[in-house]
Amino acid sequence: MKKNKKIDKVGIIGLGYVGLPLLYTFHQAGFNVIGFDIDSSKIDLITQGKSYIKHFKDSQIKKLSVSDRCVVTTDFSLLNEVDSILICVPTPLDHYRKPDMSYVVQTTETIGKYLRSGHLVVLESTTYPGTTDELLKNILENSSGLVDGKDFYLAYSPEREDPGNPDFNTKSIPKVVGSSTKRGRELAVALYEKALDKVVTVSTAKVAESAKLLENIFRSVNIALVNEMKLVMDAMDIDIHEVINAAATKPFGFMKFTPGPGLGGHCIPIDPFYLTWKAREYGLNTRFIELAGEVNSAMPEFVVNKIMLALNRKGKAFKNSKILILGIAYKPNVDDMRESPSFVIMDRLVSLGADIDFYDPWIPVIPSSREHMNWKGKVSVEWKETVIKEYDAVVIVTDHASVDYSELKKWSDCIIDTRNVYPNLSESEKEKIYKA
Repeated sequence: MKKNKKIDKVGIIGLGYVGLPLLYTFHQAGFNVIGFDIDSSKIDLITQGKSYIKHFKDSQIKKLSVSDRCVVTTDFSLLNEVDSILICVPTPLDHYRKPDMSYVVQTTETIGKYLRSGHLVVLESTTYPGTTDELLKNILENSSGLVDGKDFYLAYSPEREDPGNPDFNTKSIPKVVGSSTKRGRELAVALYEKALDKVVTVSTAKVAESAKLLENIFRSVNIALVNEMKLVMDAMDIDIHEVINAAATKPFGFMKFTPGPGLGGHCIPIDPFYLTWKAREYGLNTRFIELAGEVNSAMPEFVVNKIMLALNRKGKAFKNSKILILGIAYKPNVDDMRESPSFVIMDRLVSLGADIDFYDPWIPVIPSSREHMNWKGKVSVEWKETVIKEYDAVVIVTDHASVDYSELKKWSDCIIDTRNVYPNLSESEKEKIYKA
């Protein structure tokens, strides 16, 4: 690749919550783009101008579907036609909480079949330090016979998507870029600078990989802190949210985090364990990070205990009780249910003999997923008084803005509030609304 050649065709592998907005952003910046995914249903929907991610609008997808600068496909041989390849595939944990790199490995092996001189390959999936320089480099060099930094170029640039956040999008979020070769770094920076508002360059791929982990470990540890504080405050009959709001008035030295029923999403419940796993290779134990994970993982059981206590105060047996889970998305106002604590709570309640339904205006039917196949196909109940009144308890796990909580308060006489939807309860309200 000549030094001044413009990288004008971008291939993006994985058209999920990260890859689809990235495809759209590069297209809007004037690039020719090819989107790749093994899921043909996603390809069909994009071709029809329909979005399969609720916070991503059909109008945005239509700009892709009618454009002669955009192709979406399951045919990976078209990797031959692009100048740069961005990898946006899942990096979950396995059942032993070890990194599951199968999606990255399979994708990299596929790229290796079509890798040519001049290609820029950038991994965006969250992973442990060394993945780009060790795993990807070895697979690509061994399968192609080409050499990183000479024939093709590797870089790492962690995704920073925050689905449903109205204040930030793919274009406006600063983009960290690192590569262990000077030319790889130059090419990756040049690519992203043409499509995004700000690019932050770091010296190596390992630094960029580590920065992504630190961002989410920071949140995990601080959420664990307020979750543990919530347990203590609850035992002392002190409102943790009032405590947090008071502390947040300090204009320096404090950052506000709020407790919840457990961690969800594709980053915070998973990313810290990538570092703990890699640290063991160096004979190190990340005790602080692992302790935070333990605290956060215990929160669903705290919620279940609160549900049992609330039913007991109402004189209702837990076994065969009808419980409605309000919200199964992992956070408000999105249809993303990855790692949602709602499923942990639901599974536990079922194991204890309760009858469980859910209501979620963003997820009318639970789709197929890697983690929760036993709930696949379950349909959200209707939001109306006659339906809600049938339940012995309603548990607010996700506080979607579109839910009318004043109606809920009228319709249900046993509400377990894990999100502080109802602050400053009166004494009479405390008879029917329980904080968890």
